[in-house]
Amino acid sequence: MIHPPSPDASWRDSARYPKLFFVDARAVFPVIFCLLHLRLWTIAIALSVTIFFAILDYYGFTIAVFSRWFRSMLAGKRKAAIPWWM
Repeated sequence: MIHPPSPDASWRDSARYPKLFFVDARAVFPVIFCLLHLRLWTIAIALSVTIFFAILDYYGFTIAVFSRWFRSMLAGKRKAAIPWWM
């Protein structure tokens, strides 16, 4: 039996990223910039950032996880065994 969430358990949702339907809240800044400076290129940037965050959310990535994954894709499989300070 599933119990309804307790009003005292709202701390459980504190680690989730805020969303407006399917749009990540981090995509709001380009949208606000688009609304304040209404040009075709700002609309394109806001739309592309929103689509980018939607794709990342679909695959379960956050920005930090995606940046680590992308860095590992650029670096390749071979890692240097000598520290950079030597």
